[in-house]
Amino acid sequence: MLTADLLVYAYLSGTFPMAHPDEGNDIFWHTPKSRGLIPLDDRFKAPKNLMRLYRKKPFELTINNAFEDVITACAELRNEDTWISDEIKSAYIDLHRKGIAHSFEAWEGDRLVGGLYGLALGKAFFGESMFHRATDASKICLVFLVEFLREKNFQLLDSQYLNPHLVQFGAYEIPHEEYMILLTRATSV
Repeated sequence: MLTADLLVYAYLSGTFPMAHPDEGNDIFWHTPKSRGLIPLDDRFKAPKNLMRLYRKKPFELTINNAFEDVITACAELRNEDTWISDEIKSAYIDLHRKGIAHSFEAWEGDRLVGGLYGLALGKAFFGESMFHRATDASKICLVFLVEFLREKNFQLLDSQYLNPHLVQFGAYEIPHEEYMILLTRATSV
């Protein structure tokens, strides 16, 4: 069973859980040989048209106003194919109640149209998943997250794995050994 303490220990050890739908939603622990990071310095590169849109404030942006709705929307994104099982959802909701897991939301009026969630330990943020129901809403949330983390002097934004969507923002990979050095430094603050 996933508990808040077990999850914190795992993240501090460079490991994270994912449920595997084709394995009966069993939890598997992942420790990638290469870790995806989103830079928090000037290497973070949002597309110019997205930054123009962000400055126009097309959505109301909030933090921690709808954590359960965000994680549920992320889980529903892939229907039965999601790695966010009910057990994972429950554990992360508990982490949110303990002030460790956080959500960043985009709203059109009272309609949640995008968001992302993750964990904050020390000065490290572990991005878990994101979703959108309006064009660019999740990307706007990512820019909002990066600005928030910069303002709070975070040192690490972990994206776990690298994908083409994140590469456009300057995301890159580093070897596990190098990641552990950065993780230890960021979580020891």
